[in-house]
Amino acid sequence: MDDQRHHDARTPRGSTDSGLSRREVLAAGLGSALLLGAGPAQSPSQGSASGPASDEKPAMITRPIPRTGEQLPVIGLGTWQTFNVGTDAKERAPLKDVLKRFLERGGRVIDSSPMYDRAELVVGDLLTEQGQQRAPFLASKVWTMGKTEGEQQMRTSIQRMGRGRMDLMQVHNLVDVKTHLATLREWQEAGRIRYVGVTHYQPSSFDTLEKLVRQEAIDFVQLPYSIVQREVENRLLPACAERGVAVLVMSPFEQGGLFEKVRGKPLPPWAADFDCSSWAQYFLKFILGHPAVTCPIPATSNPKHLEDNLKAGFGRLPDEKTRAKMVKHLGL
Repeated sequence: MDDQRHHDARTPRGSTDSGLSRREVLAAGLGSALLLGAGPAQSPSQGSASGPASDEKPAMITRPIPRTGEQLPVIGLGTWQTFNVGTDAKERAPLKDVLKRFLERGGRVIDSSPMYDRAELVVGDLLTEQGQQRAPFLASKVWTMGKTEGEQQMRTSIQRMGRGRMDLMQVHNLVDVKTHLATLREWQEAGRIRYVGVTHYQPSSFDTLEKLVRQEAIDFVQLPYSIVQREVENRLLPACAERGVAVLVMSPFEQGGLFEKVRGKPLPPWAADFDCSSWAQYFLKFILGHPAVTCPIPATSNPKHLEDNLKAGFGRLPDEKTRAKMVKHLGL
């Protein structure tokens, strides 16, 4: 189960979202802050950012969905735990702010699941309240057994989260994957969803994911990948690149464990070479330095954390040599 993998990973479990350890980590990184967007244009392998006029703000880097060429901004938003709240306006206020800022800053991909309890409904409610002036790219999942049950669950998700629309539907943790993939293809052909995907969080399932990528008509794979969990680099990411499958990355901060590793440590001065001003950006830019990755989806209920995450989608990205240096710097 990936029920611990979309946690707002700047805050270790047992801490509040604005806990002291998070502030310490941010303070350590901000000493090397740069004005983002001042670096050279992205190479084709890194994606693209439209060159702004002098009076325009820089745009977030985008990468194409291989099947269609549709461009997606490279930083998304997960909703596990963070969006599972009730109806109280005060409780929902920071989430409303997160969504507003996310869309205003150029984000689009919002990922959820019926497994996340009320998260889909909260996303749908808050998007409706603000009018969805900038159209998000909505992704959810089917997580049950049987064709009839799966269809009912997906109809509910589409109504709750998308108010009648859904861009991407994924088979969550490969539950009854053959049954649901057949349904998803039918729904895709009928125009009820736009893209088909599969997900899993366990390395023991990577072989199965690779097999599906190579043998089935899959548009997206969602998988765990971070600077400390790099097993997908061996075969799964190359398979996605070869077969033209987009990649969403869950758990980019290892449930907050990465921030524990760097607590109290300053960013290396050479992080400025790829426009990195915090440890969160360091970890996200490492992931984005792999050309097979389309979009990591860190979850947060904290607007400041969101702003920090989004900055990883601007400016330069590390090349392969620099990524190896980033791993070595952490002693990994």
